[in-house]
Amino acid sequence: MASTILVTGGTGTLGRHVIPLLLDAGSEVRVFSRHGRASGDGVDYVTGDLVKGEGIEAAVDGVDIVLHLAGGPKGDDVAARHLVRAALAAGVRHLVLISVIGADRVPLAWLRSKLAAEQAVADSGIAWTTLRAAQFHDLALTMAEKMAKLPVIPAPSMRLQPVDSREVAARLVELTLGAPAGLVPDLAGPQVYSMADLLGGYLRACGRRRPLLPVRIPGKAGRSYRAGENLSLDGAVQGKRTWEEFLAERVGRNRPLHGADKN
Repeated sequence: MASTILVTGGTGTLGRHVIPLLLDAGSEVRVFSRHGRASGDGVDYVTGDLVKGEGIEAAVDGVDIVLHLAGGPKGDDVAARHLVRAALAAGVRHLVLISVIGADRVPLAWLRSKLAAEQAVADSGIAWTTLRAAQFHDLALTMAEKMAKLPVIPAPSMRLQPVDSREVAARLVELTLGAPAGLVPDLAGPQVYSMADLLGGYLRACGRRRPLLPVRIPGKAGRSYRAGENLSLDGAVQGKRTWEEFLAERVGRNRPLHGADKN
């Protein structure tokens, strides 16, 4: 009998890759979202708000597995505690969480919230699996697009290991359909880049030129990033798709045929 899986955040970047994979595996999929959507194509959409604690009991009713992808700049710890309580009461047998590499090391408020969400899952009384992943190529692209609008682009003093969201989705589906495994090895991209490398790669891919201005990140967070505490250099599973390959797919096809940006 197919498992019924509730996916929170199923309409986001990661969720859009996860849902088809779960359906292909024969799972019954329910998506929890703040915004209403008509059910169809094998997916049952339910509406609620994890941070406010609304609609969660109905969403987890009859669910075997919860794949918790929903997240934001704040409130992830509150959302996780609300979800955990409802899932435990509903008899959910496996809770899977996506988190971020460095959640236990980098002193930023949103990462402390991620770590607290991890702890809520680990202490839930439900069998669990947590995967920490690096920042997605999609996020790096969004940052580069916004920063490239400036006449001079700030390049913060930090390194990243961007990973393809499709590879993260495939790993999460594997973990979701498998046995609970606790905290599994991190998933990072195949290469480490400075912000200047990432921004320069984006500019080359879209045929533009902009000067880069190195920027030193201040405070404890800056020291943490310079020390590479947001990276996973030992023991991580590495994805295969590089930043350059991602850019060729997403940006290179839209590159002007002649010349560079004149602005």
